[in-house]
Amino acid sequence: MRRLALMAAVVLASAACVTGQGDPASVTPELGRPVVVTFEVAGGERFKTLLTHADDIATATRLLAGEDVPAIPNGRIVPEAGVNAGWSWSLDPEDLAFADTTIEACDGLPSDVEAGVLTGDRYCPWSATVVAIDPAP
Repeated sequence: MRRLALMAAVVLASAACVTGQGDPASVTPELGRPVVVTFEVAGGERFKTLLTHADDIATATRLLAGEDVPAIPNGRIVPEAGVNAGWSWSLDPEDLAFADTTIEACDGLPSDVEAGVLTGDRYCPWSATVVAIDPAP
């Protein structure tokens, strides 16, 4: 009976959707499913990125819940919007990690990426905070 109850709990947890709505502590990603994370950067600008790796999704979920984990998204800029509607660029989900520190050259606003102000091929906004996590389309 305990085994059946445990299996039911696992099934329910894996069926849950990720959402930026409600209590962030209750956010549980659907196992093995990509998510779209919305970041807000100082100045109120927002951008979205696709996360496909379980460890990145777990970090984003912990950040949304207010936990102290590496918080700076650091990714390679690609010239296609993808899930980052409103911008002409996105971050490559295969080349994205969360860091404690990064070099200053990749810090800035999403509009800095759009305008070509950043001189490198990476974007790592120091002030970015996770404000929503949604299932990928």
